[in-house]
Amino acid sequence: MRLFFAVELPAALASELAAAQQKLSQNWRRVEAQQLHITLAYLPGVPQNRVAELRALGERLAGSVPPLALRLRGTGYHPNVGSPRVWFVKVEGEGLLELAARFQAEVEALGFPTEGAFQPHITLARKKGPAPRVPPVTFAQSWTAPQFSLIHTFLPRDKTGPVYDTVSRFVFRGQPSAPPVPTEALIATEAPITAVPIPEEDHGKAR
Repeated sequence: MRLFFAVELPAALASELAAAQQKLSQNWRRVEAQQLHITLAYLPGVPQNRVAELRALGERLAGSVPPLALRLRGTGYHPNVGSPRVWFVKVEGEGLLELAARFQAEVEALGFPTEGAFQPHITLARKKGPAPRVPPVTFAQSWTAPQFSLIHTFLPRDKTGPVYDTVSRFVFRGQPSAPPVPTEALIATEAPITAVPIPEEDHGKAR
């Protein structure tokens, strides 16, 4: 089975990206709006009897990770030189790289093969023939992802594109870490230093 862990997009955001896809010529195969996602880990060869291990992994990581605050950036091509094969939009977010690194380490520890290094992005289209590039598109949308999914992808004989079947969804249940308290705030909350009066009987000694 070909499986991947991914953060799926809100419907409204996916619709906005689908509108940007209209800039492409017909030699680009657009990713359907409901299939747009951020891949966290791709596993191209998973025996069916080991899917339960991946479900357990998803539950374990979801329990320690808070919802992800994500934002879109500009579009790019892969490869960036020569004739590109993929058009994508970059994604940023605190904790995103760390979560992908944890997935990489965990699936390797389970003995599953993975493909490629993590590059935070959303694939918008794949080229199927000679086609010109379009000018860069910049996005400013942001959102909070409440969950991620384990998805099975396959190519049926009567379809031209891949079909996605969601195996499980995992809600982020971790608590966000508290921001550090500024030094100025710590100083402001300290009790003021007051002078200690000298007892009357010690005045002569003090002088």
